[in-house]
Amino acid sequence: MKKSILFLLLNCLITSTLISQNLQSPEQFLGYEIGTQFTRHADVVNYFEHVAENSNLVEYSTYGKTNENRQLTYATISSEENLKNIDEIRKNHLSNAGVNTNNSGNQADKAIVWLSYNVHGNEASSTEAAMQTLYELVTNKKEWLKNTVVIMDPCINPDGRDRYANWYNQVKATPYNASPLAAEHHEPWPGGRPNHYLFDLNRDWAWATQIETKARLKIYNKWLPHIHVDFHEQSINDPYYFAPAAEPFHEIITPFQRDFQAEIGKNHAKYFDEKGWLYFTKERFDLLYPSYGDTYPTYMGSIGMTYEQAGGGQAGLGIQTTEGYELTLVDRVAHHFTTGLSTVEIASENVEKLNSEFNKFFQNDQLSYKSYALNGSPDKIEALKSLLDLHEIKYGSTNSGKIKGFNYSQNKQADFNTNENTLVINTNQPKGKMVKVLFEPNTKLSDSLTYDITAWSLPYAYGLEAVASNKLLNSTQAASTTSIVNTTSNASGYISKWDSMEDARFLAALLKEGIKLRYSTLEFENEGQIFNPGSLIITKSDNRTLKDFNTKVIQIANEHGRQLTAATSGFSKSGPDFGSSEIKIINQPRVGVLRGEGVSSLNFGEIWHFFEKDLHYPITPIDTDYFKNIDFSLIDVLVMPSGGYNSLLNEEALKNLKSWIKEGGKVIAIGDAVGSFSGKEGFNLKENKPETKKDTTATANLIPYATRERESIKDLITGSIIKTTLDKTHPMAFGYGDSYFSLKLSSDSYSYLSEGYNIAYLEDSPEVVSGFAGSEATKNMKNSMIFGEEQIGNGSIIYMVDNPLFRAFWENGKLFFVNAVFFVNNDTYRLKI
Repeated sequence: MKKSILFLLLNCLITSTLISQNLQSPEQFLGYEIGTQFTRHADVVNYFEHVAENSNLVEYSTYGKTNENRQLTYATISSEENLKNIDEIRKNHLSNAGVNTNNSGNQADKAIVWLSYNVHGNEASSTEAAMQTLYELVTNKKEWLKNTVVIMDPCINPDGRDRYANWYNQVKATPYNASPLAAEHHEPWPGGRPNHYLFDLNRDWAWATQIETKARLKIYNKWLPHIHVDFHEQSINDPYYFAPAAEPFHEIITPFQRDFQAEIGKNHAKYFDEKGWLYFTKERFDLLYPSYGDTYPTYMGSIGMTYEQAGGGQAGLGIQTTEGYELTLVDRVAHHFTTGLSTVEIASENVEKLNSEFNKFFQNDQLSYKSYALNGSPDKIEALKSLLDLHEIKYGSTNSGKIKGFNYSQNKQADFNTNENTLVINTNQPKGKMVKVLFEPNTKLSDSLTYDITAWSLPYAYGLEAVASNKLLNSTQAASTTSIVNTTSNASGYISKWDSMEDARFLAALLKEGIKLRYSTLEFENEGQIFNPGSLIITKSDNRTLKDFNTKVIQIANEHGRQLTAATSGFSKSGPDFGSSEIKIINQPRVGVLRGEGVSSLNFGEIWHFFEKDLHYPITPIDTDYFKNIDFSLIDVLVMPSGGYNSLLNEEALKNLKSWIKEGGKVIAIGDAVGSFSGKEGFNLKENKPETKKDTTATANLIPYATRERESIKDLITGSIIKTTLDKTHPMAFGYGDSYFSLKLSSDSYSYLSEGYNIAYLEDSPEVVSGFAGSEATKNMKNSMIFGEEQIGNGSIIYMVDNPLFRAFWENGKLFFVNAVFFVNNDTYRLKI
């Protein structure tokens, strides 16, 4: 017996030795020194697989695939003993947060550190550093792994990284050229920063609109680490940034979270000081907006941090800075390598403190609002529940009668009536602090100078009536959605409601199948029901040549969960009949969207993603390079994303565009694109100019240099929620009520259209319900148009001053865009060439 035990021990020792002997460093495996080339994503995956195969300290897994079919991966790194018990360690850790109650009863006694690399594709040094960090941990830093689990995502954004790396490897000189003038330091549009759909994944953690984020959250919620680091790059002349972060800090961030990130920063500083490397802290990157890779983990109990290295897409393998030295990729990798290891080190030294404070974070008795109750369209409620499910936030239903609390629609304390379908989210759950952050009516700002938007409250974003209550509301498990099953009939037509994106997807699906349909511009009554303007009507008459008309309509309706009303007659008890001119045909529009130089890649991506992934309707991207030569007869709608079009829309191009509009074309201009038509001949759009003081004293020159940035925010709106008035009789506003809460992203302001329709607008006293808006910018918003339509000949131009598709999370804005495409000026059939 003793001999067999000794044999097993010797066999394990020999196997372990052989494994470690086979383990190669990144340089040995790849054939070049890290930092002398940009490594393709596939080779990064190959190296991580190599380490996992040749080390007993690493498990390597795939958690998803990108839109371009690249692997999303993560490594779990710890001692051999810990990896054998990794699931028990994970469950003990979650039990410490109250998230998991089914565990062995053992206490959490490990530190959990998550390192996320390369969320921005062209900030590419961090993935190189990830390979070095992995190798160092499993060779020279094994001692830390005895009480620490490190989870490493080597590349959050593989599509963006390869876009950048492939471009750079194609154009770089050999040896590389450090001159800032060299082509290798000037990325073409759209650059490698975003993902496939040109989304900034570092703004998507909370909204989870992208495939990469959805997949990552499933793994992240299984761990909820003590520490999360998001590795980035910044301007080539800024050396290195690490924690502590800048103000404003969100009020739920605990004193321990504040203090410990400073402790981590001091540990980094020790190593940077030894090497003579420059760094800065506390100046630039705040902890407020909840959808970053530092804030989202922070609101989930972590010490969430951003590390920013000088470089980015401009830096390449090496670039001459304005400070007289050359910044190389080798340097950049070394800095990220150092902070990554320093983070693991300090976590290993503070296991007990991290676990005890982590437990305290998830105790939410001190939150003032105990419950959030919401009413509204069942489709919008379901959309919100889907988001909560992604974050594993619990919710239920309540029918508590009348609730007193802060009423979101009225922007004050007021009564709120519940019903059997009222959704309630309580804060007495482990993720109660994240609930507060996502649902709070107005975020408290300790400083108005912020890095991103300052308002995002989900009831406004989803277009729901809501109340925030100081009392804990009783709730029952929310009923699951029951499948809608329509049955075939010999009706003269079918009627379907219109107030959500589910309705819009149904519309798009019908059109793609060649089924003709109409919408009502007025309220009408049929089959004993009242139908609002915008209701869809699918008639047998319009589709008399279509085989299996009833079967197809029913099938598509059931697939989209739409309840159809079978109308036995087109005769309405009140309102227009089916043959009325107020029941307008919806043609299948051919939509072109501008992309390329001058166009906001982010806004183009939002539009592209919206059509392909949300609405499932085809578009034709049109590049600005050849826009002046396009055949306008091949499209019906031209969407102009936010961007600068002054050079593109010269006098001749503007003349051609206007001629096409007169003949029945439609332009939808968003954000900065609206300004391209302001003051131009033949267009009714005029910009509101701030009032100028009569005093000609050059007061601007008297502003102290040190306060110039803070003084400038008076003229800014950096993402606040403003209540607008709606003309709900206009087709673009169908599905909405008398008002709309718009996410205002800039201080751009345009006068009411004197000829045309002001669909959403601000009156004499603009009401900012959430977020920061500068005093001067707010004054300039008075009597301004937010959404408008100007008719030119047989066509029209639609102005969307605020972007309704922003980051794909402002759900309540999307139907405006759908209405603009399908309802407005779309009832005249044009011959297709």
